[in-house]
Amino acid sequence: MAVSFLARDVSDLCLGKPPLRSLSAAATVADALDALKSSDGETHVSVWSFENEVGRCVGKLCMVDVICYLCREDNLLSPSKSLKEPLSSILPKDHNLVVHLQPSSSLLEAIDLILQGAQNFVVPILPTKRSGVSRRKQQHQKASSTINSHSSCEFCWLTQEDVIRFLLGSIGVFTPLPALSIDSLGIISSDVLAIDYYSPASSTVGAISKSLAQQTSVAIVDSDGTFIGEISPFTLACCDETVAAAMATLSAGDLMAYIDCGGPPEDLVRVVKARLKEKNLEKMLQEFTILSSCESSQLASSSSSSDEESTTRTPARSGRLARSSSYSARMVRKAEAIVCHPKSSLVAVMIQAIAHRVNYLWVIEDDCSLVGIVTFSNMLKVFREHLETM
Repeated sequence: MAVSFLARDVSDLCLGKPPLRSLSAAATVADALDALKSSDGETHVSVWSFENEVGRCVGKLCMVDVICYLCREDNLLSPSKSLKEPLSSILPKDHNLVVHLQPSSSLLEAIDLILQGAQNFVVPILPTKRSGVSRRKQQHQKASSTINSHSSCEFCWLTQEDVIRFLLGSIGVFTPLPALSIDSLGIISSDVLAIDYYSPASSTVGAISKSLAQQTSVAIVDSDGTFIGEISPFTLACCDETVAAAMATLSAGDLMAYIDCGGPPEDLVRVVKARLKEKNLEKMLQEFTILSSCESSQLASSSSSSDEESTTRTPARSGRLARSSSYSARMVRKAEAIVCHPKSSLVAVMIQAIAHRVNYLWVIEDDCSLVGIVTFSNMLKVFREHLETM
């Protein structure tokens, strides 16, 4: 039964998904920044290259890509100039992270591709059912065609979260696997990205870029290896480009507070400005000051309106940060990162990750010592291996 379940088409996972937003690979970093900041709750944009009117998605960008790009030494000196560079400057070099799938591809095929390193799938959106034309026939028609010009067909993202959510909906098929602990299943990875709490935030840039590609996070630990919190790409993706200034000047611990408070604390904003001046980063200081001032005036205007008006008028960045506050570490708000215990069951970990919209959970002992991390990819691996025994 599980084998036939996993043979289902990926189109079943794409029902109701919105079409992805796209940019040409010939666009600039500034174009990507504008697209990301003008989005309505969507934190990513797809990048497409075209040859002979045949389009292919070659990347999935978010604000984290822009922030890490602006943190490069040359770009800190001249941020405005850096934004004029082509998107190739920030696109991940590994194009296999984004894979095209036809709607008729099986769920099993998608899982195998994830285990081979794919992080996101681009799937054509099937047309709505037409009179006299069955959905199955439409699928085969779409599968037999090539991916033509992007403008002639709409696409959607299919993510690891979508696959895990789909499996969770029929978890009973895999009994007794879901009740086993993640420790006994051997899916806890000790290969984690970790940074000391007092290290410069600038030293986290490489780790953040890597965690973004892996859809994980960067652990913040103390000198004894105790888990304190995280710097999560999922949270950074809900911020704006001024975070690059904070990353260039603050410690890793202060950066957590900067991005995790629903808006940067005023005392840390003053610290960032002072240190930018000390480092002779006048152009970055100017950009940071202008954007910070604009945001402050927007927030002040928003807070003076009624609750109903605030719901519709709150600046996008503030709303996104507030939305992201449910799933990342909280030094200032005293909330915990999303963690589990080595003895947690597989199904409990799946539910916890889905509930908090993250692709991973930190695994810690009772004394808060960091054991490792468990990811959606780790979970899918055991489901795939379980099928071999059925």
